[in-house]
Amino acid sequence: MKLASLADGRDGRLVVVSADLRRAVDAGPIAPTLQAALDRWAEVAPRLQELSDRLASGTEAGFAFDAAACASPLPRAFQWADGSAYVNHVELVRRARGAELPASFWTDPLMYQGGSDAFLGPHDPITLPDPEWGVDFEGEIAVIIDDVPLGASRTEALKAIRLVMLCNDVSLRNLIPGELAKGFGFFQSKPASAFSPVAVTPEALGPAWQDGRLHLPLHSWLNGVAFGKPDAGLDMTFDFGTLIAHAARSRRLSAGTIIGSGTVSNRGEDGGPGRRVDEGGVGYSCIAELRMIETIQTGKPATPFMQPGDTVRIEMFDGEGRSIFGAIDQRFLPADPPETAA
Repeated sequence: MKLASLADGRDGRLVVVSADLRRAVDAGPIAPTLQAALDRWAEVAPRLQELSDRLASGTEAGFAFDAAACASPLPRAFQWADGSAYVNHVELVRRARGAELPASFWTDPLMYQGGSDAFLGPHDPITLPDPEWGVDFEGEIAVIIDDVPLGASRTEALKAIRLVMLCNDVSLRNLIPGELAKGFGFFQSKPASAFSPVAVTPEALGPAWQDGRLHLPLHSWLNGVAFGKPDAGLDMTFDFGTLIAHAARSRRLSAGTIIGSGTVSNRGEDGGPGRRVDEGGVGYSCIAELRMIETIQTGKPATPFMQPGDTVRIEMFDGEGRSIFGAIDQRFLPADPPETAA
């Protein structure tokens, strides 16, 4: 089953989307918003599935689905916690600045709590006032969960996953060092994220969804040029069950919480840093990782962060080449600087 939220008010209007992303039907009589559905998932999900089945059989005509008319599946959420499940990515970042990777990073997940009061739609522009902040995209996998009790096990956590989607976790790389130096984590360096037009139940992903991992390449393009296609199921040190259980160690998690994987990252065939797509590798899911590899290899980065007018597209395909979640397709546009008091 595939679900989306058409842009309509703060919380969108829930629709059920066909498997091929061509048709949709209003789910309002069952649940007006995705959050409303998640709040009563056990009751609502079977009815949404019946609607999905009718759409698939043609007994429900629906209407043409337009990804550009979508908000993120949850236009705002009660909680957004992003992990760093691909330790290869973390290791590269630290190597580039000459820092060792603590051994605990392989056993204890990193996670930060991001802003969730207003996400960008999948085709909304990334609007920020200063290109010198170092605007970067981060291609990720994310899950939406049901209620999870305090201290939940990995097995319990896996059972709470209701939907899977893609994410662009926008990062302002040049603001991160100053914030981390304060010892209090990210805030200004993590503006609004965007998610794929469609969220998909794990069952609808078939064999690609195994052991809390999505085993398919995550494609990204920068200005229309292939940038990355790493396999999201490879080199994922911490699966989603582990990430969710980590988040629930000291608190219960509410239905509608979003948990992110962190930047999808693969090692090279030789176990070292991967290669660019144009060099025969699988590339990267963010500019920072390429810059780190350039720094390791030549002593300094060569690839700039996103500039005004640049575009990023993030998408995943099934074995037949069909888009699963629709595309995150965004352009970086400069915003007027905020007014300051006289």
